[in-house]
Amino acid sequence: MESGGVAVKRARGRRPWPSGTTGGAASGGKRSRGRTCSRSPPPRKKLGSGEALEEQEYPEYNGSEDDMFGDYDSFCGSSSLLAELEVIEQSCDFVLDSKSLESRTAVQLQSAKSAEQTFSFAESITCLKSRTEHDFSSSVKEKQASNPQLQDDDDVLGCLPSSQLLFLKQSNECFAGPSTTADTEPRDCHVNGSLDKTSNHSYCHKTECNKKDSTPSTSELSTSALADPTRRKSLKDLLKSAMTGNARAPTPLVSKSKELKAAVVAEETGPAEETAGASSFIDIGPFYGLPSKVKELLVKCRGIENLYDWQHDCLTLESLKLRKNLIYSLPTSGGKTLVAEILILQELLCRQMDVLMILPYVAIVQEKVGNLSGFGMELGFLVEEYAGSKGKIPPVKRRLKKSLYISTIEKGHSLVNSLIETGRISDLGLVVVDELHMIGEGSRGAILETTLAKIIYASQTTQIIGMSATLSNVGDLQQFLKAEYYTSNFRPVELKEYIKVQDSIYEVDRSAEDGFTFSRLLEYKYSSNLQKRDPDHLIALATEVIPKYSCLIFCPTKKICENVAETLCKYLKREYKTLREREKQDLIEDLTNICNGRLCPILKRTIPFGVAYHHSGLTNDERKQIEEAYSSGILCLLTCTSTLAAGVNLPARRVILRAPYVATEFMKKNQYKQMVGRAGRAGIDTAGESILIVQAKDKQLVQNLVHSPLEGCYSNLLLECNRGIRSLILSLVGLKIATSPEEVYQFMGSTLLSVQPQLLPKEKSLQDVTVEVLQWLKQHGLLKERVRCESKHCLQHNLEITPLGQATYKGSVDLAYCDTLYADLKKGLEGLILESCLHLLYLTTPYDMVSQCHPDWMIYFKQYNQLTPVEQQVAAIVGVPESFIAKKASGQAVRKVRERSFQNSTRLCHG
Repeated sequence: MESGGVAVKRARGRRPWPSGTTGGAASGGKRSRGRTCSRSPPPRKKLGSGEALEEQEYPEYNGSEDDMFGDYDSFCGSSSLLAELEVIEQSCDFVLDSKSLESRTAVQLQSAKSAEQTFSFAESITCLKSRTEHDFSSSVKEKQASNPQLQDDDDVLGCLPSSQLLFLKQSNECFAGPSTTADTEPRDCHVNGSLDKTSNHSYCHKTECNKKDSTPSTSELSTSALADPTRRKSLKDLLKSAMTGNARAPTPLVSKSKELKAAVVAEETGPAEETAGASSFIDIGPFYGLPSKVKELLVKCRGIENLYDWQHDCLTLESLKLRKNLIYSLPTSGGKTLVAEILILQELLCRQMDVLMILPYVAIVQEKVGNLSGFGMELGFLVEEYAGSKGKIPPVKRRLKKSLYISTIEKGHSLVNSLIETGRISDLGLVVVDELHMIGEGSRGAILETTLAKIIYASQTTQIIGMSATLSNVGDLQQFLKAEYYTSNFRPVELKEYIKVQDSIYEVDRSAEDGFTFSRLLEYKYSSNLQKRDPDHLIALATEVIPKYSCLIFCPTKKICENVAETLCKYLKREYKTLREREKQDLIEDLTNICNGRLCPILKRTIPFGVAYHHSGLTNDERKQIEEAYSSGILCLLTCTSTLAAGVNLPARRVILRAPYVATEFMKKNQYKQMVGRAGRAGIDTAGESILIVQAKDKQLVQNLVHSPLEGCYSNLLLECNRGIRSLILSLVGLKIATSPEEVYQFMGSTLLSVQPQLLPKEKSLQDVTVEVLQWLKQHGLLKERVRCESKHCLQHNLEITPLGQATYKGSVDLAYCDTLYADLKKGLEGLILESCLHLLYLTTPYDMVSQCHPDWMIYFKQYNQLTPVEQQVAAIVGVPESFIAKKASGQAVRKVRERSFQNSTRLCHG
């Protein structure tokens, strides 16, 4: 009903206003200033017969509903509170054209007794509205001030992760509607679709059609506002709808005693139900408890219509229903990731808990963020990237939507630390670790072990899922994670392994005496010149599959990747350049734009042949463009390093291993399995092939490599002079997980190191090692201990972290260099020279690069003499005097050479 319309008078008995009340509207306005909550409705105007006829042209818009409020007609009266609210609301929120404004003014003047009455009502309601808005905004500000981490999910566009903002932008560009509704419908459909739990564009289209079908005739002036599709529902209509629903709701016939008993029971069981409800599983659909939309998205986005048998068996394990930790292992390309993603969606949608997914490399994190951002937009959760410089620590605390944190090993550790420190670790319902075998690989393995141990110790409700294709000592990992184990030998595409010695190819055959069976000879004809340039026959092996199929060539180093790609293109036939020529040129143009016009000349020469290299020297945007071109078939061959084998989804028909080395070290069995596992595309190839190129001198080593069992996963906390365990204990005290030596000992019992006592030094227990580490941390000023007397016979030893220790663990600084870094920064504060960049470059040069630098002291001395006086002053400040360099250059023995001076000189050389 139009706000200024006149309601039809009901003939039923209505009690008149007291005769002594004059100017009801005005008096009501006075009362409202003093007490806004109690206002009496103004008197109704008594209508004549002529007026009644006029009223019939403006019927009240009640539909088929009966009046739920009897004879009290202030709910729909022309001068009622709701009518005046409608006037104020429309005058503030809508810009009306002159004609509608004039007609509404005429109706208002017709329905009100006087302009003075209307003004007084409007003034009183404005006071009411402004006071209400002020109270609301004040309460919101107080709530945000009391909990600054709480993020209002209504302002989703302001807090969406960058990955999902990009996905939203792309989807809006794809689905933006044309012409007349551009200013209205996208606002209703696209924006709301991105904020709600689904983004259903087909639903928007149907809604638009329904609006057009249900629009009343424009001849009815009382419903002219409803005919305008841009008009939102008025406040009066919303209030009327809510009040009508409340009036119609049946009142339950429950006795007072039963209500009191129910209240007592609820009070007693409330905390327990709250705790259980946080992890309870709510079945919301037929697809493993997930809605059917998840299955539709898998078909649409991934082309997955059915799960493998092992995937179904794994998802229905009793251990998962009981919320037990799980480790599962299958060969590469077996579909492990899909199981993890379904478990993640169950946690986010059914249990309404946050999830952390830990991946080994930045490139894999970025790929996974891109794959799952669309699912997040459609299903109503947030996907947040924690890799490199991305990711907020601690994460934003949200009221409604749950978050999926996708991180590298290092960022995942920082994220878990922040959740423990802020008391929010229980918000984390699930942690998924891909490539779990990396727990046994150096310092990164120590960080992963530390992260998992903290989660197990600090949260009893967080479930851990680990997966890998190369696990050996699973029993130790099960004991460490308190997990069940599931395994299968399923692989959708058969993998055939070969080795090549000179021009002969042998198939790996474990039943043969020496482990290999002769397969064939290479038939590619080599000239003497080509034989010198390609002694490993890479051209012959590659051209057997490309360009019809794809090929990956793994190389030991980045430089060899580039050289192999360039060499191959020099001898490939010119016909390769004519295939998809236009698309290759577009790829070169895109890469040139990304590089600001400075594309690598090697890529510029190789891409026309469908060949490129892939390693960490590429920027993120360059790598993404090359990966997409390879996946779509524009590129048919990539030369790459071992990092591509760790999970980036770029399979090939044939995988060639250029040498059994990674950098300068001989390849491990785990690395070999990861690389050859890239061979074979499910749904595309019937078989995958891997060929390892072997020199005659390495044949015995390769035989041992191929037929040996997988390496076990062992704790690395004691690696490099207890480097990992020192960082672990320091962070335990800093996070207040352990505040006494006894609590530290108790925590160490939940690490992988406690499961593998054979790694401890001879004749030392885990407690002895822990005592030594605590002593070392106190000696270096990172921890301090205070003794407190609780009684005559009881002394309490409390551990506290020092400011240097707190800065070290929060900044993830290596303990071996923390005191050196502090001294350098302190010296820089005393006199930082900014006339040259040399001092800043020196301070930012990593300490671990010192061991990699072996300067030629004569060249060093010549370069030193070419420095400006200001730069020579920098050298003197950081502890590299000219006399030291001169003596080293002349080959003289330097007395009392300090290790510090040598380190400073090498770092200055890097600067």
